[in-house]
Amino acid sequence: MDLRRLGGLSVLLGLTLMPLPSMAAGKCERLVVTGSPDAPPYLWRDPQDPSHLIGASAELLQHVAQELGIKVELLYAGKRSAALDEVRSGRMDMLADAPLTVNELETLDYIHPPLLENDFLVWTRKGSTLSYSQPSDLHGHTGALSERARLTSSFEAFAKEQLSLTRMPNLTQAFQKLLLGEVEYVLAGRYAGTALAQSLGMANDLLAFPQPADKPGLFLAVSHNSACNDPWLRGQLAKKMTELPASGLTEAVLQRNLERWKAQLQQPVSTPKQ
Repeated sequence: MDLRRLGGLSVLLGLTLMPLPSMAAGKCERLVVTGSPDAPPYLWRDPQDPSHLIGASAELLQHVAQELGIKVELLYAGKRSAALDEVRSGRMDMLADAPLTVNELETLDYIHPPLLENDFLVWTRKGSTLSYSQPSDLHGHTGALSERARLTSSFEAFAKEQLSLTRMPNLTQAFQKLLLGEVEYVLAGRYAGTALAQSLGMANDLLAFPQPADKPGLFLAVSHNSACNDPWLRGQLAKKMTELPASGLTEAVLQRNLERWKAQLQQPVSTPKQ
């Protein structure tokens, strides 16, 4: 009887010494994150420190990580394709703005729901006769968008079959093409389009229809090769992603970074020293 009591005590002591589930994050105290360096107001290079990324995605992720007790560093890793390679390899832990693509499920774990959604609106010249309420309304009309735009795979397939869209090197050139009457509409993000139109002095000449043509999600995506990729981290991040929309923080952060980027656009470009 005494031996059984002693054995039970040993098991109890062993259980109390086991790590608690909440300590599962102990092996990952720091996440190295990257993303697109040219996607304001979501992510772009910090003009004061070009080795780092700033923007709404960066700020929201920093907020979430602080609540989880994890340090996050948002680093510039090159263009979009280079950043993806860094995360695939595990040299960096996470993408902060990954579009959901089936092919990448072999290398990345996507956290649902997305951190942010990028509403793509239909922009026209004021006075245009184009009427828009759904994507099929664009059939038979010429349009343009930036080659940097990342749309959902379903909309890409629809556009390839049904729409006449020209990819331009950037959104500035797409808007210029629109004002010159060379296309009838431009597909551009709600926030990026608004900021650029204002900074270029085009705001009084352009009109955006309020109904989004596409709403691609910007997901947190953890590399399969990251030492930080464990069920605890993925579960906690998913929980935070679910809570964010109801908190009201997302819209405030987006507006703050929209103003931040607009202010940056309006700063004069410094001339190189002779």
